[in-house]
Amino acid sequence: MKNIMVNRLDRGFYKYQSEFENKALEVLRSGWYILGKEVSAFEAEFADYIGTKYCVGVASGLDALWIAFRILGISKGDEVIVQGNTYIASVMGITINGATPVFVEPDEYFNIDASKIEEKITERTKAILVVHLYGQASNMKPVVDLCKKYNLRLVEDCAQSHGAKFDGQTTGSFGDIGCFSFYPSKNLGAFGDGGAIVTNDEELNNDARVFRNYGSEKRYYNRVVGTNSRLDEMQAGLLRVRLSHMQELEEEKRNISNRYLDELQSSSIILPRIREGATHIWHQFVIRVQRRQQLIDYLLEKGIGTMIHYPIPPHLSEAYRCLHIPKGSLPITESYAESVLSIPLYNGMTAEEQNYVIDVINRWR
Repeated sequence: MKNIMVNRLDRGFYKYQSEFENKALEVLRSGWYILGKEVSAFEAEFADYIGTKYCVGVASGLDALWIAFRILGISKGDEVIVQGNTYIASVMGITINGATPVFVEPDEYFNIDASKIEEKITERTKAILVVHLYGQASNMKPVVDLCKKYNLRLVEDCAQSHGAKFDGQTTGSFGDIGCFSFYPSKNLGAFGDGGAIVTNDEELNNDARVFRNYGSEKRYYNRVVGTNSRLDEMQAGLLRVRLSHMQELEEEKRNISNRYLDELQSSSIILPRIREGATHIWHQFVIRVQRRQQLIDYLLEKGIGTMIHYPIPPHLSEAYRCLHIPKGSLPITESYAESVLSIPLYNGMTAEEQNYVIDVINRWR
């Protein structure tokens, strides 16, 4: 029996093993482990990769989100519009600051349905949070236009979309702030937690740098009550190695995903679609299937792993019971939660493994 996991991180390590190991030793031998030259270099390189003026390394993607809303001054009494089918961390970035999430249904591409945003805007709306889910860039032009029309802040959750583009522009560069995660499973993954804030606004860049380091511009001189959220030197150094290979890594996952799109023929599954003008970096390959548990069990029996991203939408989670949003309020979101399934996709996936996954799924009825 085959044993094909839904994701494998070791293959990505072995692909550039000597580079990772050499960089790790370089950092260890440097004697400088927090906010040193590796972080500064990565921030400059990642900002250039995204196409923004500034990048601020932080400890995680969630930290990037809640710090972003904090430095934008969004707090209790404010509303932030966000799609209903996102990972719960997107919503936590809003509520940690006391603001209220206002959910909008997703479109057929799993991203926010821009045509349904305007009807949700009230006098309390202060921002729109766009989540580029699963690696595909969202439909950004109408969102940008709405933010200009109503003078709203625009924050992008790019935790899954490193390098994805809409109309040739990279995700993270459209709004006031772009928020990234470098969790190990991401296309640009670290070997632990990590995140970043990107922006073209010098004041927001300075505020983020101060806030991530205890609110301090100069050691022991604290301007605001900040937090401790710093991308460390080791992760920054290892991320620099992976960033230098991003084009190759992205192309590899795109080739695997194109095989799935071309060769998966089961009439019982719905394949993902790509919006015109958008690019997809394939953080996940997400199908939809009505008899999901039957397919999961069938694939598991054949030695193929799967994962559900995500089985419980935020508005139905125990954590957000306080929002009093009943089941049935977001039918498209809830339908996706009941039918989405991620199948194996990772750098280093062999042709034999791809063939087996395709063959096994095509034999399922």
